Amino acid sequence: MSESKKSPISSPPRPAPAAAGHPNSIADREESMPRTAARRSFWARLALIGPAFVVGAWQFGPGNLASAVQAGSTYSYTLVWVIAVSTILMIFFTDMSVRLGIATPVSLISSIKEHLGRPVGYITGFGVFAITLMFSVGNAVGSGLGLSMIFGGSPVLWTILCTLAVGFILLFRNVYAIVEKILIAIVALMAIGFVSSAFIARPDWVRSLEGLMPQIPAGSEILIVALVGTNFSINAAFYNAYGTKERRRTAAEYRDVTIVDTVPGIVAPGIMTALVIVVAAAVLGRTGEEATTINALAAIFEPLAGPVGAFLFALGLSGAAFSSMIANATAGGTMLSDALGKGAHSGSPTAKAVMAILLAFGVTITVLFQSSPVGLIIIAQSLTVLVAPILGILLMIMSNRRDLMGELRNRWWHNLFGAIGLVAILATSLRLILSLTS
Repeated sequence: MSESKKSPISSPPRPAPAAAGHPNSIADREESMPRTAARRSFWARLALIGPAFVVGAWQFGPGNLASAVQAGSTYSYTLVWVIAVSTILMIFFTDMSVRLGIATPVSLISSIKEHLGRPVGYITGFGVFAITLMFSVGNAVGSGLGLSMIFGGSPVLWTILCTLAVGFILLFRNVYAIVEKILIAIVALMAIGFVSSAFIARPDWVRSLEGLMPQIPAGSEILIVALVGTNFSINAAFYNAYGTKERRRTAAEYRDVTIVDTVPGIVAPGIMTALVIVVAAAVLGRTGEEATTINALAAIFEPLAGPVGAFLFALGLSGAAFSSMIANATAGGTMLSDALGKGAHSGSPTAKAVMAILLAFGVTITVLFQSSPVGLIIIAQSLTVLVAPILGILLMIMSNRRDLMGELRNRWWHNLFGAIGLVAILATSLRLILSLTS
């Protein structure tokens, strides 16, 4: 037998059995890896930042902003708790995806095909594609609104221009590396914009903290569904396995990745969404005017905070739409291409064709339905929770397989929060179905 076949860290094309002492088991391969995490320098840890911020940028799109503006304007600070709970659950599902990206020798959907059957893999790929179609509408609408608030002109024209710009970026060969760098920079700019907007608005911080106590105001059910659908974005968490695989993360890097990427990458959009609720609530509290649309909020916010404050808010909206548009198209194209067996990376021809379909769909719906753009965003984002439970169940099943995960499999606390998350997303799905059929 050759030397390479004896190596305990070789990567076979299919998952190897995890019997005790088997040289190719996940546990043994992990054990053979150098434990350098404790000696990693600060700058080396920063180099691990990436995949979770792509997930966060996808998660924090116009749907978040539209639903957060309505939450703060209509119900003041009372729905801040939804964002806090969603963010905690999102961290756990994203962490499952990270560990799957490290442990699986092939891509996540390909691994699902091998372990659970090809039909399940196809359903997963097309389910993700359906979600990204819905997100593409919100991203297209939001990009036009944000840029028109900054530069003036027709929102539809800006939507078309923004879509063309995203399409140009996605033409590059090494798409993921470029997308990751762009999105990290945009998330940083959005953080500056929304944090500044919140302090300029001078909200009642004591009341905002009281909003962390769970309560469901009358008539807020559909809005809560939208908030959960956009902030507890299981499809975005699911995609993190692909980013982890693209960056070739190892078990030795897992803890550092959790500290510098997974947690801050998911917490950042959660904080920004909560700040949008706080800003909308502060505007309502100080002017008495409800701002149920993004444009209305900016119009009221300008005399309250001045042109600079309104500009920062519009800049944040534009960044959210642009970053989410890029991440959404990349993720949808990659995962459907993987499900079809045409390549599990963003540079495959099939992935690029699917990206083009997603961008074109968003623009088309935006042009056809111009009368109520924010309402369109809310509806589109709410519909995503109909598919999300399937992805959540698959993440739970796959990350509990000892033969696949080895020492990286779920612990009891992962399963506890995972079960809570599944109950939450199933409940919101049921509530949406009842609302749509009543």
